[in-house]
Amino acid sequence: MPDIRYLALGDSYTIGESVSEDERWPNQLAGLLQTKDTSIEVTIIARTGWTTDELWNGIQAVKIKPPYDLVSLLIGVNNQYRRLDINEYREGFVLLLNKAIEYAGGDPNRVIVLSIPDWGVTPFAGSRDSKIIAVEVDQFNSVNKEEAKKAGVHYVDVTPISREAVNNAFLIASDGLHPSGKMYAEWARLRLS
Repeated sequence: MPDIRYLALGDSYTIGESVSEDERWPNQLAGLLQTKDTSIEVTIIARTGWTTDELWNGIQAVKIKPPYDLVSLLIGVNNQYRRLDINEYREGFVLLLNKAIEYAGGDPNRVIVLSIPDWGVTPFAGSRDSKIIAVEVDQFNSVNKEEAKKAGVHYVDVTPISREAVNNAFLIASDGLHPSGKMYAEWARLRLS
């Protein structure tokens, strides 16, 4: 049995679209937490394109076995991308956050919420208005940050790192949209700082 059981909930950023399994953000975090005397089991429930509602449906379709020693939640970019209502995002996010705390044995100190990265700086978004995307991402992040603070969980703001991709192509995966393993490594280090 592993010493640490880690449940990562999210969308393409959690599943690591366009990067290898060992470059995914949750796997890199597990690698940083692992010692020669500690084993870590990572369970990921995430799919590219998922909104808050779809993540909740995905969670219900899988047999999970709480409590987990660590739970991360990163969700909302597809709510923003599809122009879904921000109040519906709040409602869905709060449900998922409460479930994440429940899966962590009711201990908010074992839950991490990550901000939504700014995809507007990527080549994929080249024909779109990056300023509007940035404003909307910030609005959605104000919701998840406020709710994370209310719940007493850890909040990791990865959005500034994501915006560095505008000047650093190495931070973007080969698909021109998702973070590279290098960017995910920066996220993992940020969690430990």
